[in-house]
Amino acid sequence: MEWLDILERVEAGESRETEFKRGLDLSAIGRAICAFANSQGGIIILGVDDSQQIIGVREGAESVQERLTSFLQTGCSSPISARLGRHEDLNGWVHWIEVPRQRGFEPLRCGGRVWVRRERSSVEPSPTELQELYNAFGYILTEERLIQAATPGHIDLEIFHSYLHTLGFETEEGPQPDSEDDLRNRRVLAELGGTLHPTLYGVLAFGRYPQRYPQTHNFWVECVAYEGDDRSSRVLQVADGKGTLDEQVRRSAGWVSGLGRAESYRGLVREDRPLLPEAALREALVNAVVHRDYALTGSKVLLEVFSQRVDVSSPGTLPNHMSVESVRAGANPRSRNELMANYMLVKGFMEQRGRGWPIMRRAMREFNGTEPDIVQDEGAKYVKVTFQLDSSEE
Repeated sequence: MEWLDILERVEAGESRETEFKRGLDLSAIGRAICAFANSQGGIIILGVDDSQQIIGVREGAESVQERLTSFLQTGCSSPISARLGRHEDLNGWVHWIEVPRQRGFEPLRCGGRVWVRRERSSVEPSPTELQELYNAFGYILTEERLIQAATPGHIDLEIFHSYLHTLGFETEEGPQPDSEDDLRNRRVLAELGGTLHPTLYGVLAFGRYPQRYPQTHNFWVECVAYEGDDRSSRVLQVADGKGTLDEQVRRSAGWVSGLGRAESYRGLVREDRPLLPEAALREALVNAVVHRDYALTGSKVLLEVFSQRVDVSSPGTLPNHMSVESVRAGANPRSRNELMANYMLVKGFMEQRGRGWPIMRRAMREFNGTEPDIVQDEGAKYVKVTFQLDSSEE
């Protein structure tokens, strides 16, 4: 970045990508470096006060550069590949640090703490922000976090052994590993402070009453049927698609089937048609349950039936930087929750990973000649798939 670019930044003022520092306060500079590195990157300009006046850094230019270079190597939890610049203004030396977004196995720390950028400030992230940050770096998977209110006894071993049997493992004959070791090896259990607890994956795949815990209270499918075409219209029916991952899909799809079937006639012969083809609804529900962002603990998957359409909404954004365009183009699948995805694949709820959108498109074309739609709202954090209902009156 050149001096004229720096002057433009100074004139524009502090922002999410720009921060001013009067002098060489390395603790404050370190927090800003860490926050920019954990967010979208940014630039720190030294020798400018909060009123956007250039006052210069009093310390010698070479000394400042040496101290900044050393800090970038040792001041945070890992070295930072930032670019340094300087310019001698009439009021003194101005230094700047161009910080790129950090790429690594975990978020950067300064002073033992994680920092992120929020508007014009460097702050510690909220628990939800921190979980999302770890998810983005791929260091801690949400599905492997521990549910400390749960115990190994809350895992249904019969369901777990049935799952192993489906995988081809013999669970009845010959010497068998200890149950807890088996559950640990499959990442159903993990240890914290010498005590074993089920993981989120373990609870949602093999747990008894998975929604009984404070962290999992909203991890289910809320089913609502409306009389009209928006949420302001009268509610006709509601249902709770609770239970394990596969039970949530099965119960929610069963509820839609119970809403009734449309009648049509081909000549003298009456034909009954479901509201939606089973394959399309199943794929939408499986993807919503498996790929939802479980760091968003206050949200449910929504299955909403309106007079002309059905919406399936999943909390969070598309996993691992996928876009709506890449989904429509049939891009390679990227699972946010690999263990859950593999579980549903083994259970037979996913026909083949990566084929969900093509299956939905084909099913809807053959059913009523329409195309499903998918939208993503990064602000409100949800992904929604919409199916148009059959409006023919043959």
